[in-house]
Amino acid sequence: MRADQPLVMHVVYRFDTGGLENGVVNLINRLTGYRHAVVALTDCVDGFCQRVQRDDTTFVSLRKPSGQSLKVAPAFARTVRALRPDVVHTRNLAALEMQLPAWWAGARARVHGEHGRDADDLDGRSRKHRWVRRAFRPWVQQYVALSGDLAGYLQDAVGVPTQRIQRICNGVDAERFRPAARRQPLEGSPFNDPRWVVFGTVGRMAAVKAQTDLVAAFIQACQRDAGFADRGRLILVGDGPLRSACHAQLEAAGLSHAAWLAGERRDVPAVMQALDVFVLPSLAEGISNTVLEAMASGLPVMATRVGGNAELVADGLSGVLVEAGRPEAWVPTLEAWCADEPLRRRLGEAGRARVESQFSLDAMVSAYDAVYRRVLGVPSLN
Repeated sequence: MRADQPLVMHVVYRFDTGGLENGVVNLINRLTGYRHAVVALTDCVDGFCQRVQRDDTTFVSLRKPSGQSLKVAPAFARTVRALRPDVVHTRNLAALEMQLPAWWAGARARVHGEHGRDADDLDGRSRKHRWVRRAFRPWVQQYVALSGDLAGYLQDAVGVPTQRIQRICNGVDAERFRPAARRQPLEGSPFNDPRWVVFGTVGRMAAVKAQTDLVAAFIQACQRDAGFADRGRLILVGDGPLRSACHAQLEAAGLSHAAWLAGERRDVPAVMQALDVFVLPSLAEGISNTVLEAMASGLPVMATRVGGNAELVADGLSGVLVEAGRPEAWVPTLEAWCADEPLRRRLGEAGRARVESQFSLDAMVSAYDAVYRRVLGVPSLN
């Protein structure tokens, strides 16, 4: 670490398992020429912080009480004055309000990123959320939108000028996530036998991720197609409020034996290699890290047509896009993919090629470097 390198302060609501947070980890690990700090309005979780491979990164937990983020504004301003960041980079609505105390505390460059829809505003129509984003717009110098959908929202609904919006898609580590010649065994999995066709998803088990819809579609496929019931198996990786609901669905259908609720795991690359098909049933997304990780792992992807998913999955070429919230419409695809291994292989190979050509980590890191240089008004640092 060099003291003369610019310090970027990454501000999030909570630094723990999640797609947004995973993107911050990748950026910190790859973006040289800068120092980094992570400030969580609530907590930086120790186990997740260990994913950051640079020992010069500072972690600060402000432990915000419930309610409005501005309650933590004085503590945040003190943190800004103590660390003296060159760039303050807030992410999503929960952290946006920190733009004002960042300006007040003297942060000379301020960036805000929009990573996905808010859980209580999946279609972006909330007048309150639009008002908040408009109210804090004067303090944001540069916006980053992870998808074209979010860039359009910032421009049309929030009134951000086009020149202040930079679209930067997440990148994926194509070395860490790689295809295997055949499905690999996973520690603890009951479905390592090659006779199974294993469908799976990875993510926080919350309402917006809609794992209950995937379970409903899986149950319908088992009830409708004897071949699917005989060969199809389901793995749900993650934890959260929907875990018990998914378990109850499977119990009620008599299919607990056909699914494994694995809980949260840190070995996501190994999880991907233990699947035959990746499914993302979300009701809303920005740019999904798990979809990119699945594509990099050579898996065919079935994803809902929301947010930036259509910018990742080439419908009919590397996977299929389906309507969100309609699990009954997903059943034919589940059945067809279960029965057709060559089709799964072709789709997975196309997804891997798409990642290599369009969604590299190097491209993402270079784009963020350019944004930071722009707001700092300096030439290339890397």
